[in-house]
Amino acid sequence: MKKNYLLLILLVISLTAVGCIPAQESGSASSGVSNSPDITAPKGTDNGKTDRQTEPGDDTDPTPGNAFSAANREFSWALFKKLNAEDSAENIFISPFSISSALTMALNGAEGNNRIEMEKTLHYAGMTREELNRGYADETRRLSNLDQKITLQNANSIWIRDGFTVKNDFIDVNRRYLGAEVQTLNFTDPSAADIINNWVSEKTNRMIPKIISPPIPQEAIMYLINAIYFKGEWTSEFKAENTQQKDFYALDGKTDKVMMMQRNGNIDYFSNEEMQAVRLPYGDEKISMILVLPEKDINQWISDMNADKWMDIVSGFFPERDLELQIPRFKMEYGIKELNSALKGLGMKEAFSDTADFSGIAENVCISSVLHKAVVDVNEKGTEAAAATSVEMVLTSMREPVSFTANRPFFFAIVYNEEGTLLFMGKKVTGDRE
Repeated sequence: MKKNYLLLILLVISLTAVGCIPAQESGSASSGVSNSPDITAPKGTDNGKTDRQTEPGDDTDPTPGNAFSAANREFSWALFKKLNAEDSAENIFISPFSISSALTMALNGAEGNNRIEMEKTLHYAGMTREELNRGYADETRRLSNLDQKITLQNANSIWIRDGFTVKNDFIDVNRRYLGAEVQTLNFTDPSAADIINNWVSEKTNRMIPKIISPPIPQEAIMYLINAIYFKGEWTSEFKAENTQQKDFYALDGKTDKVMMMQRNGNIDYFSNEEMQAVRLPYGDEKISMILVLPEKDINQWISDMNADKWMDIVSGFFPERDLELQIPRFKMEYGIKELNSALKGLGMKEAFSDTADFSGIAENVCISSVLHKAVVDVNEKGTEAAAATSVEMVLTSMREPVSFTANRPFFFAIVYNEEGTLLFMGKKVTGDRE
């Protein structure tokens, strides 16, 4: 009897195990149905789509914020390398975040192949329009009000020629997600360009007094403008009395003079066979400047860089005790730079052509120019930087101890640490010259 009872128990257990197998297979199959969960549903909810479990900062996380941040890093390096190829012998400083912000506004009105090209160039492919816009809104929300020692302002605006009709959906989505201010303006008025430039000047704390030149072209029907301003105090300031004039060995072989700031202490440091790097935080250490000294030619180093290698650097810092740090005090301006050629080289060609499909904005509209200007001031107390991007749209019919001494060409970036988002990027290859 006991033997029969034991056999009965074993039979029930075996049938239960067999009955679980189809459910497991079904679950496995459903995990391949969609790589992007319903963004309105919290993790772990059963919404008919499968959530992948990821760690914070994992670039494969399908949530809109992380996807947008990853796209920003990819676009940042792709664009910087294009511009570096054009200006290999020059100092460079840009805000890829500003550029992508202005182009994202335009993308909200793009359709067809034009949209596909723009998404590929901005590395947004695979994201829905809602995911993209929510990702942008989440990123800007995280970047606002970081701490009392940091000012970071990001502003978008849309300026429409008086009498030109733009679709309401385009205006609404840019207002809702990108916080765009929208104004109609009489472009034939001699003061129209000044009005736009005054907006840029105000949003950049007067660091960039203008982005477009008057008079506004007769064929222009819209400007999409982004302005970003940053001011941060070093978490550990440099003492002005330690700043001394020293040599800087420029890319062209000349020896220039720079005012070299100096301090010793516990500083985040990274090194490998290709480079040295330091991370200098601002305020409560949510934003930092990262400076990289390549061992080889800086242009070759930039050419070999990509977003994955960048994240290896960002995640690889460790505190180095008593590091002897020397970096130049410097100011730099770049632009007003036309980005048409670089963006076309990255695959965004149709947007500049008569075949552009911006039907989400209006019929027969294309981009005529994308202009960018950025400035930076690095000193003993901290850093002040600003950038502005203008997208002009027209009717298509119209067209030892361990030391880090930056006394030779170096790369630098201002980075949101949590996501590795590149707010500003630069390359310095000369010292102070008249």
